[in-house]
Amino acid sequence: MMKRAAFLFLVFGLAWGGGLLTGCTGPGPCDSQAAAAAEALSAQPQELPLVRTWSGDFPVAKLDLLPVGQRQSRVGYLGDVDAFAAVWRAFQPQQELPAVDFATQLVVFSRNVDFYNRTAILKVTLKEGAAEVMAMETMSAMPIEDNVAMALAVIPRSGVRFITSGNERISVR
Repeated sequence: MMKRAAFLFLVFGLAWGGGLLTGCTGPGPCDSQAAAAAEALSAQPQELPLVRTWSGDFPVAKLDLLPVGQRQSRVGYLGDVDAFAAVWRAFQPQQELPAVDFATQLVVFSRNVDFYNRTAILKVTLKEGAAEVMAMETMSAMPIEDNVAMALAVIPRSGVRFITSGNERISVR
């Protein structure tokens, strides 16, 4: 009987809000624990919406249009209309420049660096301010010659401080 009473007391204490184990029995001193729990929750990866995506070929001769420091990267970002317009004219010369609100959005890219493989951005995950671009590529052993395959995606800018590219972080300005 005593074991059952102890078990019910433990279950009731946990259901009450964990007061039995944490020492918290209501509002006040536990606010810092609630804040810590909220912070831990925000540290969880968050999938960012892909507002728009494009895939196609990008001329190797125009790789210098990518931002300095990102020309060798598999992934990166375009953070203003001038950079985006220059890349877009080489990427899709027959299409009109899409509208992107760079105050609230970024354009991330993924491209080939080893072999020519078609690519598409599937998702972007944000964790602790770092956005990780997940792309899918076809598998081939075709060398990169005149073009690389490239994919672009518009994502929300809010909370993105870095783009993860392999083991390095590219600072977002």
